[in-house]
Amino acid sequence: MCGIAGIISSDQTINYNELLGRMAKSIAHRGPDGEGFWVNERRTAGLAHRRLAIIDLSQAAAQPMHFASRYTITYNGEIYNYIELKQDLKKFGYQFKTKSDTEVILAAYDKYKEKCLRYLDGMFAFAIWDQQEQQLFAARDRFGEKPFYYALEDKLFVFGSEMKALWAAGVPKLIEKKMLLNYLTLGYVQNPSDKSQTFYSNITSLQPAHYLLLDGNSFKMHVVNYWDIDRHTITKISADDIMEQFDFLLRDSVQKRLRSDVTIGSSLSGGLDSSALTGCMLEHLSPEKFQTFSAVFPGFEKDESVYIDDMIQHFGINNHKVYPTADGLIADFEKLCHHQEEPFPSSSIYAQFKVFETAANHNVPVLIDGQGADEVLAGYNKYLHWFLQELISHNKFARAKKERQLFKQHHMDLYWGIKNILSAYLPSHTSIALEKREFHHIAHHPDISKEMLSVVKGREWDGIHKPIVTKLNDILYFNVMENGLEELLRFSDRNSMAHGVEVRLPFLSAELVQFVFSLPSSYKIRDGYTKYILRKTMQGKLPDQVLWRTDKIGYEPPQQKWMRNEILTEYVQESRKKMVNAGVLKPSVMLKKVNPLGAHAANNYDWRYLCAAQLL
Repeated sequence: MCGIAGIISSDQTINYNELLGRMAKSIAHRGPDGEGFWVNERRTAGLAHRRLAIIDLSQAAAQPMHFASRYTITYNGEIYNYIELKQDLKKFGYQFKTKSDTEVILAAYDKYKEKCLRYLDGMFAFAIWDQQEQQLFAARDRFGEKPFYYALEDKLFVFGSEMKALWAAGVPKLIEKKMLLNYLTLGYVQNPSDKSQTFYSNITSLQPAHYLLLDGNSFKMHVVNYWDIDRHTITKISADDIMEQFDFLLRDSVQKRLRSDVTIGSSLSGGLDSSALTGCMLEHLSPEKFQTFSAVFPGFEKDESVYIDDMIQHFGINNHKVYPTADGLIADFEKLCHHQEEPFPSSSIYAQFKVFETAANHNVPVLIDGQGADEVLAGYNKYLHWFLQELISHNKFARAKKERQLFKQHHMDLYWGIKNILSAYLPSHTSIALEKREFHHIAHHPDISKEMLSVVKGREWDGIHKPIVTKLNDILYFNVMENGLEELLRFSDRNSMAHGVEVRLPFLSAELVQFVFSLPSSYKIRDGYTKYILRKTMQGKLPDQVLWRTDKIGYEPPQQKWMRNEILTEYVQESRKKMVNAGVLKPSVMLKKVNPLGAHAANNYDWRYLCAAQLL
């Protein structure tokens, strides 16, 4: 896990050493264990690398790394199947000088070129300069666990793990007003119609499951989507085989993500996902040496301490608790924003920020985390009505009625009425209606200035997209591949790398994800429970009160209480003033009282003003 940066330019007078040095320094937190630079002889390409040493700690594995007197790579991430892939490549005559996964990527690219990506199981963002072809090949992992930003103008291509690397190279900050408007009014932190767009109009994000090829002479660039989920084909295997295969894929994913030459621990929220992974990890690790890290909020109704303590007692593991507070948020807010670079929807990510900080303080540089399970296995309560609508559209009325009753018994939030029944039969109309509702929120927002609203032309707005949902898999696909998961991965990447900590996500094994998408919906939601197949797989291996809990929380802090803090209230007012002076908000917003809301409240406007003013 590391930080990468680079420059491709037709201007041979560029001072590569100075620019690459500044770029690397700006992302030094991503790689505290060393740095490296390389510039080709023609002075048309330069790469920089900040190292966080996890696999093969020797100097031989340092980057930028060269291969076959032709290729040079700067790489951020982990390839979990590098051992198996290396053995396959050896059969073709490839020899290796290191024990790193970096060298395996280079050999795979030499053998397979762009098709090498289909062989890589991992999280990654890398760039390979081909000296022979004078070409840059850059790629990003399937779900977007690792970031890759770039700017291209006048035969100058600049890229980095974070935007601050581009700013260090002289790329100006130019605010994308449509993104800002969507964030302030709807809380969007991505454009669901175009995930390559960022909050800065001149900086592009290479999308997950994409690669780019840049010709170093003509500067023509091609961006290609190399992988996708099949959400339509349903597996034909038996119920027993389904359970056995899911169990195997989950444990195989966990085991591969335990490959490391440094200490590994885990996040432990008290929820099902992190608890299940902790249970799987302990099949390979000693409990007394195993460290877990948790954020807790004593006295808060959504504090999960009781479930964390259940896990500690059940497995006899070491646990380190951190207690995020309003005062801590105030003290850390500028640092948090600095690392995130773009707005975030609530204070929830601050709890995660403190967990990763605690892991770093205890010298645990790798954590296993449960992100991705909710989007893949239908863990959020918002999926319940989509599941019921699928049942109804298939005329399974009795089953739908039974599930509704069970959701109610389990005290699960479910908004259900005649509109949901109509949506089951009119999915395209529902999509259009939801998009119109979002547009209305933008156009009639009480605080947004006319100047800011002027970027809206007519009723067309490319920042809104609602999928046509005919089955549960459709909305899961939307959240995994189009809008939802990647923003959470961005928060996690910045929060962890701010402290030089690597986070690994077993639920995002591509093979596991594709298998889950091939299953009938009843394996995801059944008998009034979400993530049904995961619960059944872990039955008898976790405390029942953790395994069968139905109160979905997930790192939610007492934000409403925090927002009543006098200093934070003053910051909100200062932020409003900045936004008024910038012509973004109406002056009338200064007359309103600060409205403290919870982290997941729909109209969390004051938090957004606070965040946008600090960042943008």
